[in-house]
Amino acid sequence: MIRFENVGMRYGTGPEVLRDISFTLQPGSFHFLTGSSGAGKSSLLRLMYLAQRPSRGLVTMFGRDIATLAREELPALRRRIGVVFQNFRLLDHLSALDNVALPLRVAGAREQEIRDHVAELLRWVGLGEHLQDRPPTLSGGQQQRIAIARAVITRPSLLLADEPTGNVDDRIGMRLLHLFDELNKLGTTVVIATHNEALIERFGHPRLVLDNGQLTRIASATVSA
Repeated sequence: MIRFENVGMRYGTGPEVLRDISFTLQPGSFHFLTGSSGAGKSSLLRLMYLAQRPSRGLVTMFGRDIATLAREELPALRRRIGVVFQNFRLLDHLSALDNVALPLRVAGAREQEIRDHVAELLRWVGLGEHLQDRPPTLSGGQQQRIAIARAVITRPSLLLADEPTGNVDDRIGMRLLHLFDELNKLGTTVVIATHNEALIERFGHPRLVLDNGQLTRIASATVSA
C-alpha cells in the first residue's frame, strides 16, 4: 500500500523536516502515528496524501512512484484516499449533509443513495439532529465529526487522520476509533496521528513514532530502519 525508502522532505530551501524515512505499510494494516509536537507527523501525512513530493528518496503509493506521476494522474489516486485534516476544511456554505456527500457526488453516486448513506453515517457519529446545519453554527467537535464522516463515506482504500479525536470527549473519541476500526476490518488501510495514549493502548494497533523528523520502530509496526 505504502512504501518509503530513505525519504527526505523539506519546504522550499529550508532544512529537512523529515530525514531518512523508510517503512512499508501492508494493505489492510492499522497504525498509529505518534511523536512530540513538531516531530514531523503532519509532514509525513502530507506525503501520504500526495499533497507534497519528497525532496529525496522513493515514495510508492498503490504501486506507483509518486515522483514520476503526471499531474493529471494525481486526482484518480487521491480519490482512493480519505483524509481528516486538523483544520477540517469544510465548506461553510453547505450543510453537514452536503459536506459529507461531496465525495459521493464527485464519484457519480445516485442522489437517493447519497442521502440515505450520509444521513445514516451522520446519525451514527451523533449528528442526526444537525443534517441541515452549516459548519459555522456547530461546535469544533461537531465540525470534526462532519470531517471524519466525509473522509470515510466512500470507504477509501487508505484513510489518513491527523488528530481526529482532538476536539471531542473520550466517549465520542472511542466511538470514532471504533468507526475507523470497522472500516479497517472491511479492508481500508488506516494511519492515525494522535497524542491520545489511552486510545492507542485501548486499541492495541502498532505505532510509528517520529522523533525530530526520523522514524523509530515501536511494537509490531512494519518499519525498517
